[in-house]
Amino acid sequence: MSPKDFRRLALGMDGAVEASHMNHPDFRVNGKIFATIHEDHVRGMVKLTPEQQERFIREHAAMFHPAAGEWGRQGSTMVTLAQASEEVVGEAMTLAWQNLARAAKNESSIRRAKAARITRNRKS
Repeated sequence: MSPKDFRRLALGMDGAVEASHMNHPDFRVNGKIFATIHEDHVRGMVKLTPEQQERFIREHAAMFHPAAGEWGRQGSTMVTLAQASEEVVGEAMTLAWQNLARAAKNESSIRRAKAARITRNRKS
């Protein structure tokens, strides 16, 4: 898999946009990063849950490994592009995107509920 393939998969996610920070491209949904291409263009990263990360590393050890330090313990998972299968990376990237899309939807629901409570309290 090439960095171009990784980018294509990331930008194929609904609402995904490409940005950049720390000198490398990242891919965001609702303003939050779900994937990046490392500045060396040899590796990518998908932001999984620790449980999802464990499964991908167990099932595809040549493709995936945890990012260093706390980022890795929180689920940031490095992808070795030369070893990567587009199908497997696509599955991991979809999960990373879904994790953030769901989180944003939940945050939005919480904000709406708080606003409704404030409005009710003001009317009381």
